[in-house]
Amino acid sequence: MNANNHRLRTWTEQRMIPIPQLFFQFYKELNIEDEEALIVMHLLAFHMEGYDFPTPNNLKNRLTMPENELTSRLQRLMQKGFLEITRDVDTSGKLYEKYSVYPLWERIVQMIEMKEQQKSATTLQQEEGEIFRLFEEEMGRLLSPLELEKIGCWLDEDNHSPILIKEALKEAVFAGKLSIRYIDRILLEWKKKNITTPQAAQKQSEQFREKQTFSRTPARTVQQDAQPTNKVPFYNWLEERE
Repeated sequence: MNANNHRLRTWTEQRMIPIPQLFFQFYKELNIEDEEALIVMHLLAFHMEGYDFPTPNNLKNRLTMPENELTSRLQRLMQKGFLEITRDVDTSGKLYEKYSVYPLWERIVQMIEMKEQQKSATTLQQEEGEIFRLFEEEMGRLLSPLELEKIGCWLDEDNHSPILIKEALKEAVFAGKLSIRYIDRILLEWKKKNITTPQAAQKQSEQFREKQTFSRTPARTVQQDAQPTNKVPFYNWLEERE
């Protein structure tokens, strides 16, 4: 049991989690029938009252369901893996049994995690598809098979994020060197420097440009100073660097 699952069990057993809204959202997807859901709710109510092992007769007093049906549905909840009977020892050393809905909470958490993973995968696929569209838009043409393969390698083999590839594309557009080879060099340099976010990439480029502006500025005459310039230095990523 990992730390998160252990924490979840502790919270449920110590009555730190009330009847959750998540149960109402997911019990149908878990193939729990309405009558079974009602039994779970009453078990939770007994649990909150400090009574962890109500008998079918106890439940019958709160429900309009026959006792034999209650017993049958309790068994079905356990067979489905949503309910379990556990043993514990009280402060006096006496062994006792109790119902635990921890397996149900665990299944709900697993379902939520699965949905989040599916959502993340869908978002990633959309972002990756956007990458190819942006490249064709900037280049003003369809990408060649080799170019498509190279972009696919950035995503699948080099594990560059779509957002970082977009930043490398922006850098190439800014430098006026719009080619897959140039962008590949940018990504390689960023990988060497452990640059993984657009913010870090932008900072790296800005620092270089500031350095280049300072080092390449010659002594000026008064006339030269009076002439405005629109030239902006760029980082030539194809040059070999240490």
